[in-house]
Amino acid sequence: MSTDLIDNLLGLAAPAPLHSVRHARDKVLAATQGSHELFFAEDLPGDLTLVERLAVALYAASLTPQTALAGHYLQQLQERGFAPHVLATIQNDSLQDLADPRLQAILGFTRTLILSPVEGDQSALKLLQDAGLATTEIVVLAQLIAYLSYQTRLLAGLSALQGAQS
Repeated sequence: MSTDLIDNLLGLAAPAPLHSVRHARDKVLAATQGSHELFFAEDLPGDLTLVERLAVALYAASLTPQTALAGHYLQQLQERGFAPHVLATIQNDSLQDLADPRLQAILGFTRTLILSPVEGDQSALKLLQDAGLATTEIVVLAQLIAYLSYQTRLLAGLSALQGAQS
């Protein structure tokens, strides 16, 4: 199995034509996988925990929807013992039922940037600050959501190309 998440989710391997196309620009491939590894590193500096980052990823993939990616992030959270009722709340888009105000604010901001990015304004940032997030955490969160948006679009595009080849 490849170490590249996108290849793994799509089942891409040489000598498939789509694999060759995707691997034609090693720099882009390496940057995409490198960004993934950075955002989901156990030791990413700051106070945005790995579990919070994975919850953001699950929620973003669920909202998009990108089922393969959502399944990947769901598995990651399950392996870390994330509470099943919280997972269900995230997957059902029932943020109002979350008991953790910090997670609720983080996921609410995720929803805003995924579905209505123009509303990611000062008032949206204030909600994060009110939930206790520092400026560096907010920046990392916004960068993560931007990466997830790219990741879901990349996967959707490649999936469409793969389907057209079938």
